[in-house]
Amino acid sequence: MLDDAPAPEDDAVLADSVGLALLVVLESLGPGERLAFVLHDLFAVPFEEIGRILGKSTAATKMLASRARRKVRAGEPPAGAGREQRAVVDAFLAAARGGDFAELLRVLHPEVRLTVDTPSGPVVTLGATRVAAGAQLSAGAAARGRAALVDGAPGLVAWHGDGTPQAVLAFTVADERITAIRIVLDPAVLARLDLPYPAGSA
Repeated sequence: MLDDAPAPEDDAVLADSVGLALLVVLESLGPGERLAFVLHDLFAVPFEEIGRILGKSTAATKMLASRARRKVRAGEPPAGAGREQRAVVDAFLAAARGGDFAELLRVLHPEVRLTVDTPSGPVVTLGATRVAAGAQLSAGAAARGRAALVDGAPGLVAWHGDGTPQAVLAFTVADERITAIRIVLDPAVLARLDLPYPAGSA
């Protein structure tokens, strides 16, 4: 059964995803904006010193930091967005476990894209009807998995009975529907991932 309660390892994954999200936003800033924002807001370096580094006045440096701050805030997801996305994913997983085809179609976007990474390469399935049919067949993995953040998106990690990883699922959610699913099944790839241990293991 899916464990919805956050575990310490899930908190670590969440922290990693927040850091990754911030890095993505920072990459959208200009060099001066990025330097001013990071040095002042994250390391409390005075604007006068940052200005000397950039060769700009203190006022110009403050403007750079202010622009960067607005861009960073604009890049933050709305409050509660993560919970809403998780609710959609949980509805999908519950429908897959219960064999509720109609509910699967409700939460899947009509043009949803499913990508499965297998040892022989990626396999792509398009369309809600085909993805829903496949979801019913793979309900067993969902039942043995637990919620996790995967690259900052709601996902699931499942294990075999011996504790080795079986699959990692990542979902993309937009407008309360799942638009993309990626499933990693390749054991070689799974072995390289830093995954939490199964619930109840040491």
